[in-house]
Amino acid sequence: MADNILVPLIVFSTIFGIVYVFLTTRNKERLSLIEKGADASLFSTNRKFNWKNFMLSSGMLLVGIGVGIMFGALLSKSIPLEEGVAYPMSIFTFAGFSLIIYYFVARKMDKMDKQ
Repeated sequence: MADNILVPLIVFSTIFGIVYVFLTTRNKERLSLIEKGADASLFSTNRKFNWKNFMLSSGMLLVGIGVGIMFGALLSKSIPLEEGVAYPMSIFTFAGFSLIIYYFVARKMDKMDKQ
């Protein structure tokens, strides 16, 4: 009974603690740089969130996961390989391949946008 309450409490408090420490440390670092005379424009990256890249990466990742599930099913049926090994192996492999392909596609898109 206590595990049902204790585990989510520990998980959420850990996440909160990590976010809190990150934000307070970043704030202290910025304040100390400003006190030393650093320009405030140092903190702005001038990068906007690009929905096109986000949707492309998400779509390619989901396609890679889908192909991995399909390939895992084929492996478990054709080769005497356990489902507990075939599915995760193929899912992670094809998801990784899709993200590697996305990297090259995004790099090519960035080159085309700069021209």
